[in-house]
Amino acid sequence: MEPHRTDVSQQGERQDLLELLSDQRTNFLYTLDGLTDEQARTRTTASELTLGGLVKHLGDVQRSWLAVIDGSAPAEVSGSELDPDANRMTEEESLDALRAAFAEAAETLDRAIRREPDLDREVTLPRYPWSPPEPITWTVRHILLHALREICHHSGHADILRESLDGASTTLRMMEASVRGG
Repeated sequence: MEPHRTDVSQQGERQDLLELLSDQRTNFLYTLDGLTDEQARTRTTASELTLGGLVKHLGDVQRSWLAVIDGSAPAEVSGSELDPDANRMTEEESLDALRAAFAEAAETLDRAIRREPDLDREVTLPRYPWSPPEPITWTVRHILLHALREICHHSGHADILRESLDGASTTLRMMEASVRGG
């Protein structure tokens, strides 16, 4: 039997999607530059969101979608199984450790997407308390796009939180990095 080969058009699409995802992650991480752990835990708006909580959440998001893709996610998650600190940077956590976990999750998800033979492969999503009664299936492509959307969505939150914290501009940090070459 011949090994499965990915369609060349999927390779171009896959590479484009992974590059966009990587770029958006980098933009998000610029928002965290120069923060202390205390600043990362600080609420700067009426929202419960913090920069540390966002990086923690986005690391978890990438790990949970990887589990869906590789089939290791549970079929159902009850409300009692949800971590109340999942979106909050606790006193025991450091921003450096959360960044490292985010980077590891990103690397692992990207590796899985590169190895995935078919972006059109359908997977069944875990059932959560807020899920509809019927099973939901998405393609691996849809999951990848959803992960990209999630990081983009929270990057906007992070910009506002950082500007409210100390006036730092993510856009300015991105421009400065491009001038420095990294």
